[in-house]
Amino acid sequence: MHRSPRNLLLASAAAVAAVLGGVVALPASPAGAAVGLADVVPVPVSAQPATGVTYTLPSGAAIQTAAGATDVGNYLAGILRPSTGYALPVSTTTGTPGSGIALLLSGADASVGTEGYQLDVTAAVVTLRAQTVAGLFHGVQTLRQLLPAAVEARTVQSGPWTIAGGRIVDYPRYGYRGAMLDVSRHFFAPDVVKRYIDEIAQYKMNVLHLHLSDDQGWRIVIDAWPQLTTIGGSTQVGGGAGGFYTKAQYSDLVAYAASRQITVVPEIDMPGHTNAALASYAQLNCNNTAPPLYTGTSVGFSSLCVAKDVTYTFVQQVLNELAALTPGPYLHVGGDEAASTPAADYTAFMNRVQPFVGAAGKTVVGWHQIGQANHTANRVAQFWGTSTSDADLSAAVSKGDKILMSPANKAYLDMKYTSATPLGQSWAGLIEVQTAYNWDPGAYLTGVPASAILGVEAPMWTETLTKLADIEFMAFPRMPALAELAWSPQSARSWDTFKVRLGAQGPRWTAQGINFYSSPQVPWGSTPPVTRSAYSQIQAESYSAQSGTQTETTTDTGGGQNVGYIAPGDTLAYDLDFGSSSPATVTTRLASGAGSGTIQYRLDSATGPVIASAPVTSTGGWQTWTSTTTNLSGSATGVHRLYLTFTGSAGVDFVNLNWLQFTAGAGLPNAYGVRQAESFASQSGIQTEACTDTGGGQNVGYVSPGDWLAYSNVDFGSATAVSVTTRLASGASNGTVQYRLDSTTGPVIASVPVSSTGGWQAWISTTTALSSSATGVHTVYLTFTGTADFVNLNWFQFNR
Repeated sequence: MHRSPRNLLLASAAAVAAVLGGVVALPASPAGAAVGLADVVPVPVSAQPATGVTYTLPSGAAIQTAAGATDVGNYLAGILRPSTGYALPVSTTTGTPGSGIALLLSGADASVGTEGYQLDVTAAVVTLRAQTVAGLFHGVQTLRQLLPAAVEARTVQSGPWTIAGGRIVDYPRYGYRGAMLDVSRHFFAPDVVKRYIDEIAQYKMNVLHLHLSDDQGWRIVIDAWPQLTTIGGSTQVGGGAGGFYTKAQYSDLVAYAASRQITVVPEIDMPGHTNAALASYAQLNCNNTAPPLYTGTSVGFSSLCVAKDVTYTFVQQVLNELAALTPGPYLHVGGDEAASTPAADYTAFMNRVQPFVGAAGKTVVGWHQIGQANHTANRVAQFWGTSTSDADLSAAVSKGDKILMSPANKAYLDMKYTSATPLGQSWAGLIEVQTAYNWDPGAYLTGVPASAILGVEAPMWTETLTKLADIEFMAFPRMPALAELAWSPQSARSWDTFKVRLGAQGPRWTAQGINFYSSPQVPWGSTPPVTRSAYSQIQAESYSAQSGTQTETTTDTGGGQNVGYIAPGDTLAYDLDFGSSSPATVTTRLASGAGSGTIQYRLDSATGPVIASAPVTSTGGWQTWTSTTTNLSGSATGVHRLYLTFTGSAGVDFVNLNWLQFTAGAGLPNAYGVRQAESFASQSGIQTEACTDTGGGQNVGYVSPGDWLAYSNVDFGSATAVSVTTRLASGASNGTVQYRLDSTTGPVIASVPVSSTGGWQAWISTTTALSSSATGVHTVYLTFTGTADFVNLNWFQFNR
């Protein structure tokens, strides 16, 4: 099924401030064109654009829902509020709203069925209609993709929040669109599973299959057999501590999935893949001797004792307890790779246990080897083979089974992308994105009619995966590719158009902190690389590159995110400008529950020269934060990619990072540190707004000809500055930022030309030589000249 033994991731220039509850809400700078209606993933059944029509979400917009859809309205508001900064109140309506966003359970095209939706966008209102809450929820996933990628950020970003006008009518090809997560080889805490639920829900998947038992671990409490978790759940591949879900935790996961319109399908694999159960109870073994716990990756060596009555008591009690916790229609009984169970015994076992599922009010799902056993009502056989035909599959089809498509050489998310992929396996082949996408589930299997196909599922086996970042790296971008197979009509799918639509998802994943594989087959949408000052606070999650880490919500002051689970050998990289004088110290904001390790600051590569080593000791917990300042042992000037590498004992030492900041050397005059644009002493004609530049914060926007900013007590020291670096963005084509001393008409020491950077939040750093000298203390005035031009400023810094 899943593995062979292995060898072991502007608009108008003039804007009027709207005062809402005492808070001045300022319009954001202009942005790029709206996303096309057909440019989403999965591609919709029908998209009819309205030429020249767009809807821009205003700050005072509201979300109005049908009486039964308030949960979907609150879900949408939860996505939009952090990035827009808008209040977006949610209320119910019995009418047809004429403004804002409306989520209605009436009036949709009849073709949308139980999971589809109709989306209408006019200049005045966005109206989403469906026949069910599930349809509205899936429509919301399309709506969020039609907004700019920055909408996925968790901090306030610049808009405008514009959606292309027109109509989408959309509904799924298959009713079963699933992802499987193996929590047995390696255990994953509930928060990780919830994160994956959110990720698959974005692409309209509606089933999460949880592989809850295997040779390496049993992950769900069964009251009648408590040692299944106390013993069988105590380890995992490699010998780690393992873990398990209490019934309350499992029920919470099921409820969370349901809130995302996802059904949980639990799997207890049998009669093979049962070493964790056999190790927990000697009486389940034919020789009445419990084998040792298993932490390897071999398969096919374990089997329940088919001849014992206690085996069937065990199975029935397990299935009954699991059914009582699971409101969905399916129980998965495994049935694969039972090499240690004789064929006749396998058939007899399956024929005896399948009725237990029906008696518990559920439908049997099994891997396609279950075709050897008698058919039961509505049974589903999950195909995981690597060819287009199989005798057991044919038997299942002939008996009336529905087929769930998970061909291992197409749909297994744990297969490596290329031979160089650091995670995963390759026994079923290498699966690049195009391989995962380019097949038709309805026409793939020889002798199996399209009418027999129930849907598509993307399994994720975890022999090599230990954390969320690993799961994400293997799922993205292949999971969205498989989601499109399951949702979109075959006639609408094309690799050439899909790869472009998929590439446009990249900035969304970056905004969400998703660790994805940047396949060379995909033209990724991206923003230009950003080089930042080393002397500003650099958020850990704003890395330019990383290896082995994951981003998570932080409890540190100010909230936001940190980079967690950093293990020995993991790296984070940041593109920084140290200026012309090396810093003296670096401050690291960290948390650790471990006892040792070192964060090395290296230049230009993970093995480059070390300029600082920050020791890591226990801070008292993984969200107990401390700031530690370390003297530099080496120097750094100019622009470098800074690598943070963590050293320590594998499997023992870990660290979490929130931010880092370098401090200028002693005696360096303040002109040579970064000066945020919004830190002016006085100004004329400008406004401050939220910034989408790396690190967030604010910029000064709508700077037009004649506007100026003044910064007092700027000390150049005795050695004159030689250049000034200006961080700016512009959608206009010309103009000049003049740096003047002591007044708006004082001597010009630098003139920085302004040309279009590609957008009002498309930031670049430009370094300009000074045209005259500056020493001592001055008030520096930035004045802007041009003809009906505009510029946004984030920061500036003089260089020696």
